[in-house]
Amino acid sequence: MSIQVRNVSHIYSKGLPDEQLALDNINFDIYDGEVVGIIGHTGSGKSTLLQHLNGLLKPDEGTIIIGDVDITKPGVSMRDIRRRVGLVFQYPEYQLFEETVALDVAFGPKNLGLRQDEVDDRVEEALELVGLDYEEVKDRSPFDLSGGQKRRVAIAGVIAMKPQVLILDEPTAGLDPGAHKEIMQMIREIHRTENNIIIFVSHNMADVAELSDKVMVMDRGKMITVGTPAEVFTRRNRLAAIGLDVPPVTEMMYELKDRGVEVSTNVLNLKDAEEELYRYLRGKKAK
Repeated sequence: MSIQVRNVSHIYSKGLPDEQLALDNINFDIYDGEVVGIIGHTGSGKSTLLQHLNGLLKPDEGTIIIGDVDITKPGVSMRDIRRRVGLVFQYPEYQLFEETVALDVAFGPKNLGLRQDEVDDRVEEALELVGLDYEEVKDRSPFDLSGGQKRRVAIAGVIAMKPQVLILDEPTAGLDPGAHKEIMQMIREIHRTENNIIIFVSHNMADVAELSDKVMVMDRGKMITVGTPAEVFTRRNRLAAIGLDVPPVTEMMYELKDRGVEVSTNVLNLKDAEEELYRYLRGKKAK
């Protein structure tokens, strides 16, 4: 399974006075099993891009190939594509609507035409995968759950359809630190278990650095750069020019270096920072 995006452009309100170029000649590849983080300011085109990847929006120019299917061609079954590509919108808990958690998670699998026993199995598996106890929550109203639990239920509803590609638009937006940490751990567990492609948008650079195999940077509808977290976040000045930060721990290392401390700035997490500071202190002591 792979995703190929070639020369994709999209225009909102085409031909009208308020016409806006939302995507401008976007190109990239995503390979089987990759986790991809997308960063950029509001209005940079991130959500528009996500909606192209499961056919909710069509490009005005260019092609998008999911697996071996060009989803931009006329006559392609979008229902089949959306079985393979699951999209979780920002604040998905607002889309919960059934009387019980189990019924809400079952909605997607039922629409796939599965037998009831298969639906039940998928509901239980999906709830356990997002870290909820099936027996404990299945008969509860989703509206009686905490904010973090509601979001898990909403994500479980997409997971239950077993997509080969899972797209998450700001999966931790609006959550308290505890729920934020739990959702990030949940995403790791989903990827470990399903080994699917995961694409997520986030403004939290630490999350992007820690979780991603590949990072895409967008600005004003353009794809500015694509690379590993180390490649992208070592371009601190380039990111700053479009108003983006590096992860806090990376920024700390830059500030130390600016003060004359000879440390590497190629640090993305606390463990690496600890090792780099230990290396520096040990070297200083040896002198």
